[in-house]
Amino acid sequence: MDGAGQVVGAVGILVGVSADPRPGDLVDPTWPAPAPETERAVRNGPIKRVDRLVGLSVLGAVGLTWFVLVAFDAFTIFVGELNDVGQGSYTVAKAISYTLLTVPRRLYEMFGYAALIGGLLGLGGLAGTGELTALRAAGLSKLRICVSVVITLFALTLCVAVLGETLAPWGDRSAKALALGAKSKDITLAKGGSVWARDGDTVINAGSGRTRESESGTVVDLNRVRVFEFDQQGRLSILSVAARAEHRLGKWTLFDLRRTVFGEASASSTEAAQMDWPSGLDPDLLALSIVKLDYLNLAALARNIAYLERNNQDAGKFHEAWWARAFYPVNLLVLAFCALPFAFGTLRSGGMAKRLFVGIVLGIGFYFLQRTVVSMGSVYGLPPALANALPPLMLIAGSTLWFRRNA
Repeated sequence: MDGAGQVVGAVGILVGVSADPRPGDLVDPTWPAPAPETERAVRNGPIKRVDRLVGLSVLGAVGLTWFVLVAFDAFTIFVGELNDVGQGSYTVAKAISYTLLTVPRRLYEMFGYAALIGGLLGLGGLAGTGELTALRAAGLSKLRICVSVVITLFALTLCVAVLGETLAPWGDRSAKALALGAKSKDITLAKGGSVWARDGDTVINAGSGRTRESESGTVVDLNRVRVFEFDQQGRLSILSVAARAEHRLGKWTLFDLRRTVFGEASASSTEAAQMDWPSGLDPDLLALSIVKLDYLNLAALARNIAYLERNNQDAGKFHEAWWARAFYPVNLLVLAFCALPFAFGTLRSGGMAKRLFVGIVLGIGFYFLQRTVVSMGSVYGLPPALANALPPLMLIAGSTLWFRRNA
């Protein structure tokens, strides 16, 4: 062969010949072609390395941002808890325990901001070192690079969603039970979230509760209420079972109740639609024991919705909280995905401060957009599912239009 290689035997090995045969090359027609698996490995290998490069960069930035946000938030809460040290048996050690128990919930709440800001910082860092330019020169589109980021954020989001449905509610209930048990001996938060309180010779149990604002001020609502009244000998004298108790304008009222009075040898029961309840139970302490709707997981919200609807009570706020929680992972992924293309343009020549500023502005802007749309949906009677779906859809539409015009 003409200096290009060497033929061994009748059908030999070509040395120095390119992998792609050219006219005139001596090639064995039975020479095996690369297996499909090998071709896929060669083709997908660089892509996997790109996903790893981008993913690790974003993961480090998100982790650092997440840690800073949660640490600052937890420290602020701890400083506030120090003001209650000395109240009852509440000590500095219990304030630290309270703060640590609320960390899972704070991790859940802060992840959206960490994903947005960390994604911009991680991808922007690659842009600042020229690695994004190299990836673009290698033929990867902006969309494909952003997909690498979203893959990482999606995996983190799944973990955070599980955290928000399991450990976060448990930690928040445990923290409230710890604080209430130390600050007051008259109110206890049970493991299931129910409240036990004592007012003299009366013991009150409520399955759940909430606070709401009205024209007359803050109203405390308790659901599934049982009132046990004992005589001076410690014997149960009266049992009142009510669907709901309400504290408004300084007085308590029981609704849909059945009242049983126990005598020496008999008992009598009466029913009433509502009845004033002369109790000195402190509504402020009860309000502290009530877990906010935003802190309840989907299962707990669904149970409350079923109970309220079964008793013909308004479950609108619980429906809104359920759908807001269900759309939380969707919102943060959409927000991060729509913000990432900034790393290719306006942030390429900017530093960390510029990326941080853009992330904060986008996060705050989307927060107000979401609150506005959901509130307007509540006012105009939109279904909560539609009201919560509109903000991410609006963000996708606006981002697509903006980036097409500025591509």
